[in-house]
Amino acid sequence: MSKRFYVCGVVVMLFGISVNVYATKYPLWNVYYKYFENAKLVDLSHTITPYMSIWKGFGQPKFYATKCGVEVPGFAKKGEVFNYKKHGFCCNAYYLPTDQMGTQLDAPAHFNPYGTTQDKIPVTYVIRPLVVIDVHKQTEKEPDYHCQIKDIKAWEAKHGKIPAGSVVMIRSDWSKKWDDREAFESHLPGICLEAVKFLHEQRHILFHGHECLDTDTTSNFASEAWILHQNFTQAEGVTNLDKVPEAGALIAVGFPKFLGGTGSYARYIAICPPDWKYGVSIKENPGYPLPTYDKPLYYDETKGYRTR
Repeated sequence: MSKRFYVCGVVVMLFGISVNVYATKYPLWNVYYKYFENAKLVDLSHTITPYMSIWKGFGQPKFYATKCGVEVPGFAKKGEVFNYKKHGFCCNAYYLPTDQMGTQLDAPAHFNPYGTTQDKIPVTYVIRPLVVIDVHKQTEKEPDYHCQIKDIKAWEAKHGKIPAGSVVMIRSDWSKKWDDREAFESHLPGICLEAVKFLHEQRHILFHGHECLDTDTTSNFASEAWILHQNFTQAEGVTNLDKVPEAGALIAVGFPKFLGGTGSYARYIAICPPDWKYGVSIKENPGYPLPTYDKPLYYDETKGYRTR
């Protein structure tokens, strides 16, 4: 045997051993390298900003440059803004008028005084099958269109029965108006009560989500009230549903753990097949190191947030 073929044989053998170790000793690692490393990831959450759309009753959030809260001898005076030059770091302070803003996860306690709070939502929410029911053609004709049972049945006729425990997102494409507050807040495409009940009682989903900041246009918030009083959660302010498949993807769910929270800002990420046309894979962008920019970060007093 030539030296070249011997070396190649050793490499193949070692590679085989490595894969076998992942498959037997660390099966979840094997799943990661086999499936998740090459999956296309799509962000379904808006960025929280001081000027984003929010119900006027809450008022707007505000971003500040963090100031020293007490005298720290030899380091910082009380009221002094932390900065890179003197302190070696900077940080932000936020006034967030409510936990009901931006891309969010509503806890039952938002409407239900006996309902679960945000900090009690189980870790089992972390990853689920993702179902996307597309009604954006309907909302183009009727801006306040609410998803109906017939829309759910149409999805099932095409893809099969909705999996129990899945997350169902209603695609209206209304999130494309997010940066135009007047247009975004002018209508509210959502989901009707009958459809909500069908998803939970007949298909036993984990929760549903939509692109607007309310579930329906009824005077008593019929859909949202039913959901939360039945001790279910729901997602609001979701985006990029036009960039994920209607079936076959997963969703990763993450949110802060606020004590007694009635809701929370959330990060939803769709995990799509490797050959999906949108998104980025871990292999394509491993995330380390993160990029360096050509301009320094600073707090812009006029804009009210940090920028470059």
